[in-house]
Amino acid sequence: MFKEDGVIEYVTINGKKVPKIKCETEVVVRNKKTNQEYNSDVEAKADIDDPTTDTTEADVTRSVKIKVAKMPPLGTASTK
Repeated sequence: MFKEDGVIEYVTINGKKVPKIKCETEVVVRNKKTNQEYNSDVEAKADIDDPTTDTTEADVTRSVKIKVAKMPPLGTASTK
């Protein structure tokens, strides 16, 4: 498993500065046949490209867990 950090950037939309959030993710890349877990997409690609292994792209699975930032409350409170 490896992590990709989240980032908050700001962009201008219709003249207003608004946050653009890239959420933190946890990525698991593994070989379905051997259950080997890779430390990166590059490592998995190297295994696929290695002529001494029978690993193919179909053998590799990638699972991504996205940590979503807490959203502010939406809507308005009732006065009733």
